[in-house]
Amino acid sequence: MKTLLSCLILLLFTGNAYSQKAEINNFLVKEGLLKNSKLAIIAADSLDQPLERINGLYTFTVSGFTQPLKFNEGVAVLPMQLERSAFVYIKHENERGTHSKLLYVYKKDGNLNPIAINSMWLILIPLLLVFIAFAFRKLIIFVVILLLVFMYFNHSNGLNLSTFFETVFDTLKTLF
Repeated sequence: MKTLLSCLILLLFTGNAYSQKAEINNFLVKEGLLKNSKLAIIAADSLDQPLERINGLYTFTVSGFTQPLKFNEGVAVLPMQLERSAFVYIKHENERGTHSKLLYVYKKDGNLNPIAINSMWLILIPLLLVFIAFAFRKLIIFVVILLLVFMYFNHSNGLNLSTFFETVFDTLKTLF
């Protein structure tokens, strides 16, 4: 009876060792291999080296829409196609926190070129413009026009106000 019990306990411990779930704490965004205007998310380590051991379903939020993505050997393809250049905000949450990236995906001649944007620029540009407006009172109208152009460019390319503030707050959370 003791040998049966010890075998069951040993089996229980080895079963837990093999059932570890791989987490995605960093990811890269590239154009899909099929060149069909879709983006591919590649699971990566902290040095941006692809992790091929990632398989299964993981939940990502893409520009406000929550989607389960199926990873095969570390790669998942987003189901939606991009018709034109746009901002794309990709976020993944797990036990270790929130991992997100803001990208401007430039589309030209059917090719996608994702450009990572540091979210601090979304904070610094409006703050700099407001500082200039307060420092030079004669430039207030010019600065207001620049702020409106900045907001229109962001909104017309898919970065609406809710995504803008979500990006800013996620950036501020990582700083503190």
